Parts: sequence; C-alpha cells; structure tokens
Amino acid sequence: MSSPVAVEVVGLSKVLRQMKQIDPDLVAQIKAANRDIADDVVTTARTLSPKETGTLAGSLRPGATNRTGIVRAGSRKVPWAGPIHFGWRARNIKPNPFLYDAFDERRDDVEDRYLAAMLKIAGSLD
Repeated sequence: MSSPVAVEVVGLSKVLRQMKQIDPDLVAQIKAANRDIADDVVTTARTLSPKETGTLAGSLRPGATNRTGIVRAGSRKVPWAGPIHFGWRARNIKPNPFLYDAFDERRDDVEDRYLAAMLKIAGSLD
C-alpha cells in the first residue's frame, strides 16, 4: 500500500505573504494551479475507483488552498469512501488505495505542472 505523499516548502507562509504584497493575483494563480492539478488527479482517481454503482467515483472532487491541492472523496451520502480506500479490518474490507494510486500515476506530471506554474508566476514578476 502506498503512503501519503506530501511536498513541504520551507518558508511558504513568508513567500505567500511577500507575493501578496507584490501582487495579490499571484497567490490566486498558485491556488488556481493547485486546483487544476488536483482536478487532474481526480480524473485519474475516477478511473481507478471501484465501479459497482459509480457513486464513489461521482463523489470525488478537487479543491485547493493557497498552499495545496486537495482531492476529496465521499460525502454524507457516500460515507463508505474512507473504508473503501483505507480498508476496515473489522468488516473484512481490504484497502483499495485508489486515491494514492491516482497520485502515484500522475506524480511526474504533478511535479512538472507545479514547476511550470511556479516558473510562469516567477516570470510574471519580471
């Protein structure tokens, strides 16, 4: 089973504050890049999620903050998203880490897109 992946940028808060002072739109561009990349991971996760009814795949949605892209699964109407993904030993449900797998499939693309987004933003500072 894959483990969660995180990229940490040391000093990100300071960078975001400084960017907001230079041009508030720069932070909005970062958030938009985070959401676009999360949307691509959601697209891949939909192809990898269990398809018994399609309800779980339909509950996948992207989100973003200034700091990260977010992939959400489940809702009040789809409370089984977590047990399907992580498993539930007491109920004999084996993990199906389709979200982690989707990110793993897109890892190189995600890195390339973040780099391209940051270079585009840096280029707009000239």
